[in-house]
Amino acid sequence: MITIGLTTFSEHPSLIDDSKRKVRLSEYSAHFPVVELDTPFYGIPRTEVIEHWQQQVSDNFQFILKANQVMTMHDQGSGDPVSNEERFTKFNEYKRAITPLVRAGQLKTILFQFPPYFARKVETIEYLRRISIFMEGYPVSVEFRNPSWYGKNIIDDVAGYLKELGLDLVVVDEPHTTNMGVPFEPLVTNKDLCMLRLHGRNIKGWTDTTGDWRGKRTLYRYSTEELAQLKDVVLKLQDQTREVCIIFNNNAGRDAADNALELKKMLGISFGGLSPLQMDLF
Repeated sequence: MITIGLTTFSEHPSLIDDSKRKVRLSEYSAHFPVVELDTPFYGIPRTEVIEHWQQQVSDNFQFILKANQVMTMHDQGSGDPVSNEERFTKFNEYKRAITPLVRAGQLKTILFQFPPYFARKVETIEYLRRISIFMEGYPVSVEFRNPSWYGKNIIDDVAGYLKELGLDLVVVDEPHTTNMGVPFEPLVTNKDLCMLRLHGRNIKGWTDTTGDWRGKRTLYRYSTEELAQLKDVVLKLQDQTREVCIIFNNNAGRDAADNALELKKMLGISFGGLSPLQMDLF
């Protein structure tokens, strides 16, 4: 099975042909069966908020939620890290909050996007194991942003470790230089899900951290040729896992929706009744 979605639902005006207002979740869900939301990263939402999301979509629609910043150790870079007790209290709060999605089968995965300083070392390797224990029974995907997790004779060991833990290694497409970014490594570490997150390939915007860096870093539109290459990768990955989920995050210029719709057409898939169906590809 192949599913396609976008980061956030409100910032894609081409879905409604109206650039003057935000896209509603109900409108977004007419095009894609899954959305990634970063709201929980900044603050764990109230159960009522999550239930409101559910009321706007079909029962078949699913959510990818970012883990809270304390859960991904972003506090380590603030100079005021929380205690281990506080950290794992946050895990429990998070699990309680997302209960409605879990019960309804609408939680596709929890995305642990680690900060760039989350480098491969004994402590972080052990932290991944603790996550697998604390989140047992919940789908978890991990995205590394430090290149120490990659490289010859390294990534295969990392992938094997994540497979042992039952965690999905996110396949990342982003600008990659000697000193920044991570390479594109289409590996499957979970039998149920392989997620691809496509950030675009704007090397200048990615590496220049001056000015409006966050507004420029995902300013990129994939060409038809690039999407065709991604299509081939997706089809190969599909043979190794139950579901391949592609999330487009290249939206600084509002290109994500158009790219996602083009890839959806290339793959020959449709989401009739918001239930993803794999169609004849040939």
